[in-house]
Amino acid sequence: MKLAGAGDAIPREKVLLDKRYPFFIAETIGVNVHYQKLHWHDVLEINYIKSGCGYYIINGKTFEFRQGDILLINSNDLHCAYEVRDLVILVVEFDMSWFAGSLRYDPEILSPFKDMGVHFTNLLDRTSPYIGELRALLQSMQEEHEREQRSYVSMVHAALLRFLSCVNRHFRSEEASKCRPEIGSMQLEKVRRVIHAMEERVAHPWTLEELAASAYLSPSRFSDIFRRAVGTPPLEYLIQLRLEHALALLETTPLKISDIAMECGFRSLSNFNHLFRKHVGMSPKHARIRSKANP
Repeated sequence: MKLAGAGDAIPREKVLLDKRYPFFIAETIGVNVHYQKLHWHDVLEINYIKSGCGYYIINGKTFEFRQGDILLINSNDLHCAYEVRDLVILVVEFDMSWFAGSLRYDPEILSPFKDMGVHFTNLLDRTSPYIGELRALLQSMQEEHEREQRSYVSMVHAALLRFLSCVNRHFRSEEASKCRPEIGSMQLEKVRRVIHAMEERVAHPWTLEELAASAYLSPSRFSDIFRRAVGTPPLEYLIQLRLEHALALLETTPLKISDIAMECGFRSLSNFNHLFRKHVGMSPKHARIRSKANP
């Protein structure tokens, strides 16, 4: 099986933001299954780790983060997140067009994203004396956004402008290019396409050899690239996709559990029950009962 053409690669997620106020900010507790999948989107993103710890895989590079850290995620960054303990993240997303006017008098204002991997890294230096200022600005954005007092849009825009200016001035590094991931853009594109094929045909009896051949790579080379890009081997990732699909069917359809197992590519009910309990932490029957109790 060959991969689809260039136009059929995994599309960037379209994040819908108000054109007059292209900004989103909210706290997330833990990491849901969606963000454990490799994805990319069309907005710029800032993550402030309010508590706990975990790690991001961004363009094949692993960044371990802990309370107080700040990460920048570009609009073309392939990334997924994993929680280790007690994770609360303040997520900020915004459209770069919001700063089109600012670029006229400060063409470097978006450099922290445009020069990512050259002069900036995704994880900002936690030892910098200016990291506290960035945390305070993010907290200010959250408060203004939630209170919606008069002129709050201007206040949020001003705080975000200061945030970007501070990063551009104090977090630029000539050493950043040395930290570039070993996985190239063409290899990441192959991973995107393979994941898209797996998601489109989640019940297909994929083998490692078939997945590798679809990317025109040997099984060992493909496994190495996939693991470094996604953080887990390809067939384990396939199991995660199948279990995610199964959980959605359990919560939204009256299908029998045995039928759901077959629908999601599991060849035996006992294997499905075992893997579901191992990865989800409960039996499929319990998951269905819980979803009905908490609609």
